[in-house]
Amino acid sequence: MKKVLGFILLLFVTTGIQVRAQKLSKMPENKLSVKEVEAHLRFLASNEMLGRRTGEISNNIAARYIAEQFRLQGIKPMGENQDFLQPVPLEITKPIKTGSISTENDKLEWGKDFIALSGKGLKAENAEVVYVGYGWVDENHNDYKKVDVKGKIVLCQFGIPDNNQPFQNITGSAKKIKFAAENGALALIQIYNLNFPFANITRNYGNERLSAKPEFSTEIPHIWVNSAFSKWISEKPLKSINLDISEVVKSTVNSYNVAGIIEGSDPKLKEEFIVISAHFDHIGTGKKYGKITENDSVFNGTRDNATGTTALIMAAKALSQQKTKRSILLLGYTGEELGMLGSRYYAEHPLIPLNKCVFNLNSDGAGYNDSTKVTIIGLDRTTAENEIIEASRASGLEAINDPVPEQNLFDRSDNVSLAAKGIPAPNYSPGLTAFDAEIGKFYHQAADNPENVSMSYMARFCKAFIYSARLIANKTETPVWKAGDKYEQASKKLYGK
Repeated sequence: MKKVLGFILLLFVTTGIQVRAQKLSKMPENKLSVKEVEAHLRFLASNEMLGRRTGEISNNIAARYIAEQFRLQGIKPMGENQDFLQPVPLEITKPIKTGSISTENDKLEWGKDFIALSGKGLKAENAEVVYVGYGWVDENHNDYKKVDVKGKIVLCQFGIPDNNQPFQNITGSAKKIKFAAENGALALIQIYNLNFPFANITRNYGNERLSAKPEFSTEIPHIWVNSAFSKWISEKPLKSINLDISEVVKSTVNSYNVAGIIEGSDPKLKEEFIVISAHFDHIGTGKKYGKITENDSVFNGTRDNATGTTALIMAAKALSQQKTKRSILLLGYTGEELGMLGSRYYAEHPLIPLNKCVFNLNSDGAGYNDSTKVTIIGLDRTTAENEIIEASRASGLEAINDPVPEQNLFDRSDNVSLAAKGIPAPNYSPGLTAFDAEIGKFYHQAADNPENVSMSYMARFCKAFIYSARLIANKTETPVWKAGDKYEQASKKLYGK
């Protein structure tokens, strides 16, 4: 009897796979050619594209390339002036290289113990210090309630009260300076405490950098201090401090997201949007961005993320040729490598109301070490799990879940920008089974060139990605977070249910 049941089960599974494969065989994505995938990939990751660094002309060229591929397929533009480009205002910061901070017992060294992120110059002796916890204000929390900080230095710890939102540990820092300024503080000092060496922070923030242009501007200094000085909070509270900080010089520049839509075919379901996204930027050229060789100083970013960008372009083609029931919003993001700048901006300035966007399938990856698989970060966190598994299998690939959950990859790519708003948003990446030598050899390395990826695998990857999006967009039930997910409450707030 067991053998009979086993045979029936095997027959059912095998038949299901055959049916899915037959359905895929009729879809435009099944006809995509390896040569076409290769052409997009080789252009985006060519030496002439100089690593597509955000803020540089090569990044703008990549955005324009994606936009014109969308135009070629008849995609409706969603950017300014009937174009596909959404300006993303960024800020160029030229930090100070000197300055002094001291207390009765400590003398801090710039670059080692502290950095100034923004603000006008300030010289203050024996300035009064007020500790305000997280220095956070929202509808459930107010660290400034019944605290007088006017004309004083505000001291707070890093992060936010809601630890279920790790994404905001960094993004929330910009809001804290606003809260401090609104309450009349002279300056804001945060005690840095993330599990990321402060030396790396000062290397990144202590040089000229691009960042999101804040919605507000303040003149008070914003300072991060090494966790070695957490004693200012945990032991004897700091009462006064001496500051001598110069002005941090800033200017602005625009980068661009790329956005277009494909209207759905179902009269009712077309009011819901499936977001398909990928970032197209990389880290640029030259030794200041990583290890180079005598013959290669360009960080081509084939795996990260010309692959995802190519999948986005191919999705535009296939999904416009045979429409899905739900509408499709195609998004190419700038600035991921600099802190998800493009997706963070889009989440705050959406071109389609966020509560009409029911799912986001993002494509980003560090590389691959198994060409029989695709790795879905967050595979088991939404009710679209089966569609992704089925579509991948029909394309000849096995969909696996996050193999390195300790790396917190879900919150480290553009998908988290919409996830934090409540939109179910897994990340679809090439087959990664571990962060091993094969991944390390190419991840953010000058060696990440088109010549050393399998184009046939890339074509299968694109096919699986597009078919996954198609099945989700045609799904009868609206996909949602699974019960208990940390972003479930944000989802209930967004959708009102």
